[in-house]
Amino acid sequence: TFRAPPSALTALKAAGVDVATMANNHGQDFGLVGLRDSLAAAKAAKFPVVGVGRNADEAYRAWRTTVKGQRIAVIGATQVLDSNLAAAWTAGDDKPGMASAYQEERLLAAVRAARASADTVIVDLHWGRELANCPIDRQRALAPKLVAAGADVVVGSHAHVLLGGGYLRGAYVHYGLGNFVFYSRGGVTAQSGVLLLTTQGRAITASRWVPAVISGGVPIPLQGASATSAVASWQSLRGCTGLSAKP
Repeated sequence: TFRAPPSALTALKAAGVDVATMANNHGQDFGLVGLRDSLAAAKAAKFPVVGVGRNADEAYRAWRTTVKGQRIAVIGATQVLDSNLAAAWTAGDDKPGMASAYQEERLLAAVRAARASADTVIVDLHWGRELANCPIDRQRALAPKLVAAGADVVVGSHAHVLLGGGYLRGAYVHYGLGNFVFYSRGGVTAQSGVLLLTTQGRAITASRWVPAVISGGVPIPLQGASATSAVASWQSLRGCTGLSAKP
């Protein structure tokens, strides 16, 4: 079980993070009491979270912001839930919980709703299989449906290792961003980085991977030859994704 103090939210805010998803396979490790505590802490910190809520409408609802005139909507959901917990942890009409990607129609409806009044729609998913650096069938089946519903960016994590990213029907899909702040002690789980996307309207006009390695629990940006090698390694992960290097 994982638990963080409320100060984690103020730390994220102070670091310049604008929004975070809390939809994942640990989102209700401490039950409904823990979930309500998390929602209350986020409200007190005035820090936006997606993928969780007091009911399904809140959990699936997009967070919205405008940056330089560009209307951006961010939706969070999880595709990783233990079968014996999925029903209890999934938000319902009058039930607190998380946005589940297994409630596919509800997730797609949320994307379509966001599409109607946003320039860029981003879906952040907890998905994949731990330590597998190629997308699994569930990921590859869901991504095109999200794109068809109106998602411009589909990104996610869970595997604790990096996966590949690229373009799918004009949208940008990344199957696994790996760890960022984590207690990795080296090896593949310490490979980290930041995905930088530039958007103009619905077009993803540029994509770049800024590599890092986790040391002492936090990502340290790589420089020079090490960075060049890490980027090349990251690009090679696209080979098993079915995604394109260019739009």
